[in-house]
Amino acid sequence: MICMNPLTARKLRRFRSIRRGYISALILAALLILAVSAELFVNSRALVVAYGGRLYFPTYGAMVPGTTFDLDYAYETNYRQLKKKVDADGTGWVILPPIPWNPLETDLKDDDYPPFAPSWTGGHLLGTDTVGRDILARLIYGFRTAIFFSLGLLAVTYGVGIGLGCLMGYIGGRFDLFFQRLIEIWSNVPFLYVVIIIASVMTPGFWTLIFLMALFSWMGMTWVMRTMTYREREREYVLAARAMGASRRRIIFHHILPNILSVVVTYAPFSVSGGIVALTSLDYLGFGLAPPAPSWGELLNQGWANMDAWWIAGSVIAAMTLVLTTVTFVGEAVREAFDPKMYTYYE
Repeated sequence: MICMNPLTARKLRRFRSIRRGYISALILAALLILAVSAELFVNSRALVVAYGGRLYFPTYGAMVPGTTFDLDYAYETNYRQLKKKVDADGTGWVILPPIPWNPLETDLKDDDYPPFAPSWTGGHLLGTDTVGRDILARLIYGFRTAIFFSLGLLAVTYGVGIGLGCLMGYIGGRFDLFFQRLIEIWSNVPFLYVVIIIASVMTPGFWTLIFLMALFSWMGMTWVMRTMTYREREREYVLAARAMGASRRRIIFHHILPNILSVVVTYAPFSVSGGIVALTSLDYLGFGLAPPAPSWGELLNQGWANMDAWWIAGSVIAAMTLVLTTVTFVGEAVREAFDPKMYTYYE
C-alpha cells in the first residue's frame, strides 16, 4: 500500500476538482498511449496473419517476404493486397490496423496526382500530402516525435537548470557571479543562426536537435532555481541541517529541492508545449528533422505551398490546437493545484 503525503494528496484532489485540467490530462494521456503504441493502430503491416496453418505477427516482427504467402515477389508483403487475396480464396485471414498506412508509404494512382482530398471510401480519412502519404498517419507519428522530443528536451534542460541553479543559489559568491555573467553572455547568442550554420554543415538528427535546443533552453530554469534556493538557504531547516554536519549535496537535494519541487512541476507542462512549438517551427523552416521523417512542421510547409489542398494545413492546425490547448490547461491546473498559498485556507 502506498502512503502518500497528506499535503500531496490534497494537491491531487484539488487538481481533480479543476475539471478543464483533469479532463485535459485524460485526453493527453490517451494521446500519449496512442503515440507509444502507434504501430498497433497506424501501420501498413498486419497485426495478425493466419496462413498455411501458421500465425504471423508482422507488426513488431521481422520483414515477411511475399513468397511466404505464395505471392510473386520476395520483398516485404503488401498486407492490404494479401487481405484481398485471402478474403477471395479463403486460404486464411488478415487483421489490419484501423489505419492501414505507415507514415512513409506513398499511395499513387494511375489516373491522378497527389495530394488527394479526404475520403471515407478512398482509404485516407484526412487525405494525402503532396507525395501521396497518408496525413493522419503522419500526424500521429509526428505527434510521437514532437512529444518525445519535448520530454527529452525537458529532461535535459531541467537536469542542467535544476542542478546548476541550486548550486548558484546555495554557494553564491564568485561561483554565482561567474555563472551569472556566463548566462548573460550566452543568452545573447542567436539560436536560429547557430542552427542554420550547423544545418549547412550536417543534417540535424533527433538527438542533435535536443542537444542544440538544450544549449539555449537551460537558462530559464536555472534562474528560477537559483532564486528559490537563495531564498530557502537561510530557512531554519537548512540551518539546522548545516549545524548537524549535513553535506552540501544532501542539503541541496534532500532538504531544499523537495521544498521547491512544486515550482518545477508547475513549469513542466508549459516547457513541453514550448518544445512542441520549437520543433514544429524548425521543421517548417527546413532546419529540423530530415525528410521523410513525419513532422508537423513539414506538413505545415506543404500546406502553405499548396493552399488549394486545404486539408493539409487544416489537419495540422487542428492537431496542434488540440495538443497545445490540453497541455496548457493541464499546466494551468497544476499551477493552481500546487500553489502553496492555496493551502493556508483550502480544505
